[in-house]
Amino acid sequence: MREHSSEDCRPEALLSVAAEAAQAAGALLLNYARSGFRVELKNPVNLVTDADHAAEQCIVDHIRARFSDHRILAEERGADTASSSRYRWIIDPLDGTTNFAHGFPVYAVSIGVECDGRGLIGVVYDPTRDELFTAQAGGGAYLNGRPIAVSATDLLDRSLLVTGFAYDIRETPNNNLDHFARFALKTRGVRRTGSAALDLCYVAAGRFDGFWEVKLSPWDMAAGVVILREAGGRVTDFRGNTHSIHQPELVASNGLVHEAMLAVLGEDPAR
Repeated sequence: MREHSSEDCRPEALLSVAAEAAQAAGALLLNYARSGFRVELKNPVNLVTDADHAAEQCIVDHIRARFSDHRILAEERGADTASSSRYRWIIDPLDGTTNFAHGFPVYAVSIGVECDGRGLIGVVYDPTRDELFTAQAGGGAYLNGRPIAVSATDLLDRSLLVTGFAYDIRETPNNNLDHFARFALKTRGVRRTGSAALDLCYVAAGRFDGFWEVKLSPWDMAAGVVILREAGGRVTDFRGNTHSIHQPELVASNGLVHEAMLAVLGEDPAR
């Protein structure tokens, strides 16, 4: 493969490389799932496997072969600060490691690309279902090449929401359990999949109507936020302000139930 300079970074080229890398890493994860892997503990509920590391290296190799001067932020290796490129790739090689480690087939590869700090490309690949979610800023969102859009549900009590819980759930009162309890009583249902990247994509595809979480990292959100926005969704913080992937709180929805979700999140916990 020939190397691209930063002047040759057409969004279509970035999207193509991101999709190729995600699918290659996904195939690697499936191989590990079949043949076995080693698990290490970051803390009692935060795992990492050698499959995480291998998938991350696979993605980095794909990027470096085409865009050697681009910056990379990846969950396991952290930030690459050696370059001043306008472009940054934000990688979660295995979003849903706990699911993967337990043989629960809900996990994904997530790859986002920023230009000048703004989300440009989002790719999330679910290898167990062979579902590739893709988006390019201004170009719409797709699932396996077909356009997707958020749901038309406009009432919170008819909505199906999804959330997640942070790895420090046992140590902090800001653990999302209060929000979960309130939403469980005001919606048709609340799910917890264990993969924030897929949660965002499922809102984008109309499978969920909304998603919130309290302690996310940039690699959890970078790709999914681009996909959701391009599918017609809305993303904010808990107060309805502009969202950044560098802040931990996120509310994502079809837009129609967003204000109702913010109202629930803003309720006094004692109520």
